[in-house]
Amino acid sequence: MIGFVGLGQMGAPMAGHLVESGVIVHDLRPEVVAELVDKGAKAARTLEDLAGAELIGLMVRDDAQVREVCAVLLPLVSPGTVIAIHSTIRARTAVELAAEAERYGVEVVDAPVSGSFLGAHQGTLAVMVGGSEQAFARCKEAFDPWAGLIVHMGPVGAGTHAKLARNLLHFVAFTAAGEAQRLAEAAGIPLRRLARVVRHSDAITGGPGSVMLRSETGPLASDDPLHDVYAHVLALGDKDLALALELAGELGVRTPLTELAVDLLPEALGVPRD
Repeated sequence: MIGFVGLGQMGAPMAGHLVESGVIVHDLRPEVVAELVDKGAKAARTLEDLAGAELIGLMVRDDAQVREVCAVLLPLVSPGTVIAIHSTIRARTAVELAAEAERYGVEVVDAPVSGSFLGAHQGTLAVMVGGSEQAFARCKEAFDPWAGLIVHMGPVGAGTHAKLARNLLHFVAFTAAGEAQRLAEAAGIPLRRLARVVRHSDAITGGPGSVMLRSETGPLASDDPLHDVYAHVLALGDKDLALALELAGELGVRTPLTELAVDLLPEALGVPRD
């Protein structure tokens, strides 16, 4: 039996995919528990009712709630139980809880997810797992119903480190999208038409993730197979960013991220300017 705590926008559909596997769910809101019970889940009226689960997933709000739930569960669950933290929290919270769990023979893994509520509903989330090899092996089968990609990132804490790096890209890209829209708007471009082009081309190229091919971030050796590829990307970037800055200057649009990109693009790609 799998336990699941936290039935919000992400947790409810994740737990819903576990109904066929057998899931017992808990949330402070009885109405959201009832919705999953109607689909075949069992209800845990209190956290104590989860004590018999072999794996318990947590998708609660923040570090404080994760600690609060674990404080109740750790003394109650059986040795060998795995508690998987899906919430995005501080990495040290997972590390500290994992050390505390050892006293009870329990394993804690941090397993944050990426893919938004759409991925949660579709069962296609990416999950980044930090924990022992043994715990990862036990979690993988339990995560399969709601995940499209399950990656073992390393020891406890590594899952959260990966999630924070992934979301840094996510929200910086959102900020850059805002800057691009301001430039387009000032130039009289219909923003929704531009958005169609961006989504279409990113679906082909992979967007920012398409350049994440290296195993480390230092400068590329001249004989590295990626060196000439990234040198070409840099040349294109330098030309296009210069043209965008020129247009922004003509239109009076502030573009601080673009200005930073001009300075930082060679370092990001690992190749120098000629």
